[in-house]
Amino acid sequence: MKKNMGATDKAFRILVAIIVGILYFNDIISGTLGIILLIVSGIFILTSIISFCPLYAPFKISTCKIKENK
Repeated sequence: MKKNMGATDKAFRILVAIIVGILYFNDIISGTLGIILLIVSGIFILTSIISFCPLYAPFKISTCKIKENK
């Protein structure tokens, strides 16, 4: 897998996941919506750790900085 996520993208995803987690465990969001958002947050954390987003691949999107070979 080629990395396609930059540092800003990863930080944003982790921040969103933390916020959703806090809201869920403080019972601000609950029910089916809360569970779905918690699952999406887990996916955000996982994709941030491995620096690869499968949804970016078919569209050839990359937010990571490309190193130029000189």
